[in-house]
Amino acid sequence: MLDASKIRAISLDLDDTLWPVWPTIARAEIHMQDFLRPHAPATAALMADPQARTQLRDAMVSAQPASAHDMSALRLGMIELALQRCGESEALAPEAFGVFYAARQQVDLYADSAGALARLAARFPLLALTNGNADVHLVGIGHFFVGSVGAHTVGLPKPHKAIFDAAASALGCRHEEVLHVGDDAQLDVLAALDAGMQSVWVNRSGLDWQHERSPHLAVASLDALCVALGV
Repeated sequence: MLDASKIRAISLDLDDTLWPVWPTIARAEIHMQDFLRPHAPATAALMADPQARTQLRDAMVSAQPASAHDMSALRLGMIELALQRCGESEALAPEAFGVFYAARQQVDLYADSAGALARLAARFPLLALTNGNADVHLVGIGHFFVGSVGAHTVGLPKPHKAIFDAAASALGCRHEEVLHVGDDAQLDVLAALDAGMQSVWVNRSGLDWQHERSPHLAVASLDALCVALGV
């Protein structure tokens, strides 16, 4: 059971917790392809093929495994590799990535997210904790957060304990004083439990919990979390 009396700060996952991520990525892919098409049509066509993108991603992870957790470096590398394979100018890669990255920040928040963040931030310091490359300031919700910790800055992604250690350190709290909130059972809930934090599963889809250990709290919305915390 959740013990609200112990909570001094909250870390929050971003993708699929505050907004649906895949529609965002799909739009960003289209923006990038639209940029590439007049300058590098073969690369644009290659990057429009989901199977080709998967192969490019796998090739980059294989070639640079240490950067597999850095979504921005991985994406830039994929674009460079695609241009190289198509015999088109690799000098286009930074600008193409910039187009993708800007569009990747144009998220559609879940209906409850902004209001719940305001309620939570009025009571607790909030920290963004993500494996992705969304920037809360570019998204437009940075004013709710005291900071952000990402896999690309720590050097390891969730579920590694190191990223939760970095979150607790950034918040100036002991692990048991931090509540981690996220949608992913393995990367968020179980990883936070392993790190010694309380955890909340944001289960917007009404899925069944499939693991032996349970979150301290499961909610269908962030509004329900606010109610549970009395904020």
